[in-house]
Amino acid sequence: MEMKRLNAAGLRAAGYDERNRKLVVETTSGTFEYANVSPEVYRRLVSSPTPASYYREAIEEEFTPRRIK
Repeated sequence: MEMKRLNAAGLRAAGYDERNRKLVVETTSGTFEYANVSPEVYRRLVSSPTPASYYREAIEEEFTPRRIK
């Protein structure tokens, strides 16, 4: 999975597996995987002017993380 660097407080990078609908987010506190995430959510995260805010509001509050690192 290709990880795209994020220039945001607390976030390092994000990657998306469209076939399996899995989002992986690398934060300063670990790496987390989220299942059943739409491609639109990933696109909005990486194109957001404030990725950290979008991550907190649209991903952390809506999806259950699985810590992978």
